[in-house]
Amino acid sequence: MRVAWAEDEAEYHGEHVDFDPLWSWPKPVRRPHPPVLVGGNGPGVEDRVLAFGDGWMPQCAPLASVEELAGRATRLRLRAAQAGRERPSVTLFGVPNDPVLVKRFAEAEVDRCLFPVRADDEGELLKQLDEAAALLG
Repeated sequence: MRVAWAEDEAEYHGEHVDFDPLWSWPKPVRRPHPPVLVGGNGPGVEDRVLAFGDGWMPQCAPLASVEELAGRATRLRLRAAQAGRERPSVTLFGVPNDPVLVKRFAEAEVDRCLFPVRADDEGELLKQLDEAAALLG
């Protein structure tokens, strides 16, 4: 993606990815490119964040605790600093609309929380969006 975002005509031939010339427009406004978030909760994800990404995006549900997330994020950021890398962001996916839990994640230095919104009708959708918006206040 970084090659496609940066060059007018992108081509890449690597061990796991191989593509002939392609064109991708419009280019991202953010320079040099949008952040690359590496998702996952499993062992080794921190290594992949440091090797390929700008941030980590774990899923809330499989985490054992807020303390587990905080510890892993702290260790990831320490390793990034030791490697001379910028501070990786942490974007937590699938966070319940629970103000106490959101506050605990903020204290654990989670940069952003993504809330699930599932609704079959407009009224339920608006209700869930209002509940999520209330967490910002």
